[in-house]
Amino acid sequence: MSPSEAASAAVKTSSQIAVERAAAMAAGSGLPSHDAVPAADDPADFGTQVAQLTEEVAQMRDSTLRARADFDNTRKRLRREKEEAIRYANGSLIERLLPVLDSFELGLAEARKHKGAGSIVNGFELVYKQMAEFLKEQGVEPIDAVGQPFDPNLHQALGQQESEEPEGRVCVQVRKGYKLRERLLRPAMVFVSKGPSAAG
Repeated sequence: MSPSEAASAAVKTSSQIAVERAAAMAAGSGLPSHDAVPAADDPADFGTQVAQLTEEVAQMRDSTLRARADFDNTRKRLRREKEEAIRYANGSLIERLLPVLDSFELGLAEARKHKGAGSIVNGFELVYKQMAEFLKEQGVEPIDAVGQPFDPNLHQALGQQESEEPEGRVCVQVRKGYKLRERLLRPAMVFVSKGPSAAG
């Protein structure tokens, strides 16, 4: 081999240099290495390889963005579930206390009927007020049903009866309903008006 031939063989073509650079970049990013992408002296082959590498980089970028979006969505969902659990953590306990509150209200109503029970009534009313304030602090609110349009999401109808209330409105409440913030703890048990008596 002549000196001039040896010198030209030692000089790399621009396509060889570009392929080696692309392979070095691929090694650091998880893309196919130089061994997986054969060197090409033909500029057309080099262009094809660059296009393939560009497409793989775009696919990896898309996969990374999707994974990041999935992670963010999962994190937000878990945070919402945690907040929801905290907001309604006392729901089952409060629901079990409601029958006790019903009995207390009945006892208070009965005590008010006796004229000589003023001091007892005052004590009952004080305790009842404390219970009502505690429930309010926990996010519990009673459902005021009488006079309201019947709502199957809040009321449980026991039947219909004639009343001075317009048809379709609650005329009698048998048992008070309660909500814990936006969630229904128990519906109000009610009778729904079918309007005044025709004879009246």
